[in-house]
Parts: sequence; C-alpha cells; structure tokens
Amino acid sequence: MADTWYSETTPPGGRPDALGWMRVVLRAVPLIVLVFGGLLLLLLVRLFERPFCGLRRPVTPYITQVVCRTAFVLLGIKYTSQGAPMQGAGAVVANHASWLDIFALNARKRIYFVSKSEVARWPGIGWLARATGTVFIQRDRSAVRDQIAVFRARLAAGHKLLFFPEGTSTDGLQVLPFKPALFAAFFDPMLRDTLQMQAVSVVYQAPQGADPRFYGWWGDMAFGPHLLATLAAKRQGAVHVIYHAPVRVADFACRKALAKAMEEQVRAGLAQHRAA
Repeated sequence: MADTWYSETTPPGGRPDALGWMRVVLRAVPLIVLVFGGLLLLLLVRLFERPFCGLRRPVTPYITQVVCRTAFVLLGIKYTSQGAPMQGAGAVVANHASWLDIFALNARKRIYFVSKSEVARWPGIGWLARATGTVFIQRDRSAVRDQIAVFRARLAAGHKLLFFPEGTSTDGLQVLPFKPALFAAFFDPMLRDTLQMQAVSVVYQAPQGADPRFYGWWGDMAFGPHLLATLAAKRQGAVHVIYHAPVRVADFACRKALAKAMEEQVRAGLAQHRAA
C-alpha cells in the first residue's frame, strides 16, 4: 500500500505570465545564491567541525537556521511562531504539507530530519539533506536495530531528530493519522526513560484570493511547477509554527498511545490557528 496521499482535486496550475516570470527571477536568483552560498559555507565549516566535534555540530546548524529564516524574507512569505522549542536532545514530530516545511522547521529550532533512504538519492535535494545531517532510514523491520543504534548515537550527541509520522505530505488543511510504527524505536530501553518528544504544528496561510491549499505539495504534484507557482505569486501568504509542550516517552504505555497523543496535539494546533 502506497504512503502517498492524494486528493480529488489539485490547485489550478499554469505557466506564469510576463510579470510572474519577472517575480520568479527576482526571487529565485537571490534564493539560489543564499541556499548554495550557505551550503558552501556549511561544508567549509564542517571540514573543521567534523574532526574536532564528530557527530556534534556546534556551529553548522546556525548556518542552516540563518539560511532558512532569510529564505522566507526573500520569498516574501511571513514567518511567525509561538511556544518554546524543546531544550536538549530529543525527538520532534510535525505535520507535513510542503517542501517549505524544511525551511519552516529549521528557521527557529536546530533540528535534524529523519527521512526515508530514497531521499538521499534525489538530485539536489539529497545532496542538501546529506550536508545538513539528515538521518536516513530504511522502511523495513529488519533495519530497526540499526536505526535504534543511529538514533542513540545522534541523541547522545545532543541532536533533536525530527520526523513526519503521517508518512507523506498533504494539502496542509488536515492531519493524517500518525503511523505508530515510526515511534517504535523510541521505546528502546536505552532511550525511553530519558527521551523527550515535542509536537509541532505547521500552518500555512495562502495568499489573499488564492486556493487555501496554495502551499501544499502532495500526491504526484511535480516540484518544478510548484516552485515556480510559489516564486511567481503576486502576493505571498504566511506560515505559522506552533511548538507544543514536550512530553516524556516514559509516560506512555506504548507507541500507539504516544502516536495518538502527538497526533492530537498537532491536529489541535492546526485547527485552532486556522479557526482564529
């Protein structure tokens, strides 16, 4: 059964008009300079950071944060947040609506994404993911033991590991049921008693007059046209990130109970902000 989520309709597409192409160029050029300039700086710093600090990354996550915050400024998308990011090592879960989630979740909290192993082979995106310390996992039970060992090492280094328990992206207007299997590794005896977990709701507001799902990227939607539509928008919308109170994994009897609690927090944050 495929993880990909589909809806009955998708937002209308189409090529940008002349003014739209002008906005694409005016936004894309500085964005490319920002992303790849930041990547180059990160790789240079990592040359010194790796031999002295190993898995710990005391400097490079700040570069990622600055790049992601600045990206929203260049795009013209308003970025706001509420709540306090969790202190110390731990796991973070969030709803997944768009490729913009990468920027939104990195902009305030220093985190490391947990992603399916296939992403490492994606052109461009895979390279960026590896450079920023993404944890790649295989989706089969035979790899669970190795995944737990990787999680232990990364958490011991003080990392916050972020994953999307829906298993796919949506249109940003809903939250799919969280997959309990993705929480199993955190109930390992070496992790459960000390591990904290924080739920995060990512809420997108479409540009005025646009389809409410404007920033959503799901199903078989191609990345290129979606990126073009975002860059060409005459007016931009906003993204709001809500940090919920962290919980202790040890306070939950099983992975299903923890998955349900995290899902309810994320869903409530999305509903409350959209209602407001």
